[in-house]
Amino acid sequence: MTPSTPIPATSAPAPTQQAPTAVEEAAERLAGFIHRHPRLLILTGAGVSTDSGIPDYRDQQGAWKRKQPVQHQDFMGSAATRQRYWGRSLIGWPVIRNSRPNPAHRYLAELELRQHTELLVTQNVDRLHQRAGSERVLDLHGRADQVVCMACGYRCDRQEVHDRCFSLNPAFQQYQAATAPDGDADLEADFSNFHVADCPDCGGILKPDVVFFGDNVPKDRVQQALDALQASDALLVIGSSLMVYSGFRFCRYAQQWHKPMAALNLGRTRADDLLDLKLNARIAETLRIALARL
Repeated sequence: MTPSTPIPATSAPAPTQQAPTAVEEAAERLAGFIHRHPRLLILTGAGVSTDSGIPDYRDQQGAWKRKQPVQHQDFMGSAATRQRYWGRSLIGWPVIRNSRPNPAHRYLAELELRQHTELLVTQNVDRLHQRAGSERVLDLHGRADQVVCMACGYRCDRQEVHDRCFSLNPAFQQYQAATAPDGDADLEADFSNFHVADCPDCGGILKPDVVFFGDNVPKDRVQQALDALQASDALLVIGSSLMVYSGFRFCRYAQQWHKPMAALNLGRTRADDLLDLKLNARIAETLRIALARL
């Protein structure tokens, strides 16, 4: 369906920019969407994890709230960038490590139990969907709890590298700063003497097993998500502004394949003019009521 195609009487009205939808109304409309399209590809973003204490990147207009995250090429090509990243990570990583699933994660796991989820594709790297009980999950941008050597493929838990950096840099234990969704932090300090933990096998560069900005999502992950989209009845976006193309692409494919699209998100999304249903409402509460209506 395209924005110019007349919407059938059973579909929701075309999205408009307006005040947040009342939760009860949003839940009723979401439940109706799921009834009509019972097998969903669900795409989630940072807005699902904010109630777990993990901040998001963007405001309700889709603009950056903080400086952009580290770029892949900068991380790989600059020792100073790696010093800054791992120095900030001493503050940022424990926030992700200590976070717990919130009700939104658990309601999405329940949707899977009720056989409404073809696949849940998350742009988040916090693994909270899995910890809430979801099994059909694709970590589109990787996982922050793993670290990989870019030279030899050595892999270990993020906590091991965190502990090594912590021991190598006792002077940095005093710092505090606001944190970012990917384990980074908004810390401004002199990182020139920070000792980075390199690969214990080959001395290569250790990097969190996540897709940094400027890098590409592995093709097999994209294909897995597209295969699931083709097999689904509709696309449901939750907690994402879709400003990053790696997520927005699925809306483009859904439009091309005539898959209905809905979004539950506080604020605008990049796909607002493509959506069949836009719900500007609180995520967890809307999901809770919608589940009760199913």
